[in-house]
Amino acid sequence: MILMAWDHVSGFWNPGKLGSEGLRGFYPYVSDFNQFFLRLITHVCAPTFMFLAGASLALSTRRRLARGEDQWSISKRMITRGAIMWLLAIYIVGPAFGSGPLYFGVLACFGASFILLSVLRRLPTPIILVGSLIIVLFHPYLNLDFIPDYGLGYYLRVIIHEPASMRIRWPFGGLYPIIPWIGVMGLGWVSGELLSSYGQERIDRLKAPLAMAGILSWVLFVAVRWVNGFGVLVPRRGDTLVAWLSVSKYPPSLAFLLFTLGEMFLILALGLVLQNSRLIENGVVKTVLLFGRTPLFFYITHLVLYRLRPFWMTQTRLYDLTLWETGAFWIIGLVILRWLCQNYIELKMRHPKSMLQYI
Repeated sequence: MILMAWDHVSGFWNPGKLGSEGLRGFYPYVSDFNQFFLRLITHVCAPTFMFLAGASLALSTRRRLARGEDQWSISKRMITRGAIMWLLAIYIVGPAFGSGPLYFGVLACFGASFILLSVLRRLPTPIILVGSLIIVLFHPYLNLDFIPDYGLGYYLRVIIHEPASMRIRWPFGGLYPIIPWIGVMGLGWVSGELLSSYGQERIDRLKAPLAMAGILSWVLFVAVRWVNGFGVLVPRRGDTLVAWLSVSKYPPSLAFLLFTLGEMFLILALGLVLQNSRLIENGVVKTVLLFGRTPLFFYITHLVLYRLRPFWMTQTRLYDLTLWETGAFWIIGLVILRWLCQNYIELKMRHPKSMLQYI
């Protein structure tokens, strides 16, 4: 989430920030490795959010069933939260990015996936696993030419499978189509189902398996990029580090997911190490955990915060700060967000039955 905040404040204020990787086969020209690297480290965000959202939904569903809640109330909760995400995407996310209400971004994709998963979760876990793997491996080969390429038909193609910039056909646009990303969420759901049967002692022993999963994912990433065929939507042109790491995010290619989910597994292994050490009391770690307890509130708040112009920047245009100035703005924002998130948690605890439970 901290890296996501950097990505967005950079998008609002840093003129050298890269973007649109893989969109319609496009990849931005890299003239500054620092800018490339600072964009690269944020790629882990969306796949991790999608995967862990699926896992947390599975875990919370198991807990609710164990408490005696019925299936319909659980599905209704997922549908309600998905609908709220969609409304937030229309009224907060779109304006923050300067997009119209029909922009289908990451939060809209989350909302749609929650609603779909409220139904698909009733399928047997092996079917969800196989279906998610098929989506992740083969979604680039799906052909939607039978849907009209104009009007609402074009928008339907964008939100289902074919990301596109709003500049192409205003007001229809979106960067996070449902089909590839619900495959990632489905894999997370299967992982959550598996974890729900584990005790704390067994979970503590997952450090090595998670680290191995991360390393294996990176080995497979190297293999996929080496072959330069299946799983690659932006072909590798050359043997430089930039060429190897220039992968498609829009839509997420297999190479992109192997690299980012491999990074996620390594971070999760590190998280287990921190959880069982004294470092968990460290102020920085506590701040990270605080942000992790308020993901949706953090998301919508940080967009508004970083889009605002502080009083000393009233004469400054967007995309008009140096990299160092942008970084300072990012850190100041994180300090403010820590205070806001702490107060939000306290408010939420005082009103556990209110609509705040969905945000």
